[in-house]
Amino acid sequence: MQRSHDLEIELGRQIRNLRLRENLRQEELADRAGIALNAVKNLENGKGATLRSLIQALRVLSRADWLRTLAPAVSISPVQMLSTKHPRQRASRKRKQQKKP
Repeated sequence: MQRSHDLEIELGRQIRNLRLRENLRQEELADRAGIALNAVKNLENGKGATLRSLIQALRVLSRADWLRTLAPAVSISPVQMLSTKHPRQRASRKRKQQKKP
């Protein structure tokens, strides 16, 4: 599994490539997205950016569809709905196995 930092760097590279493909300077992207220039730089360099900065930049770059892949809709099967009387309020705890004498 990749580390978070590695994923941030890869995402930053992709954002930078998209920006260059659109022939935008960092300042232009920041202005159009309504975010600070440093936010764009941090995003592209994988140095941490806010979710808001990421969303705004993706919208300007016509890639807001990327966000849908981050949070796919959760669905419950009809069979599962019938077997559940009330909506779940919390997760169940795993039972400890008792040691055999």
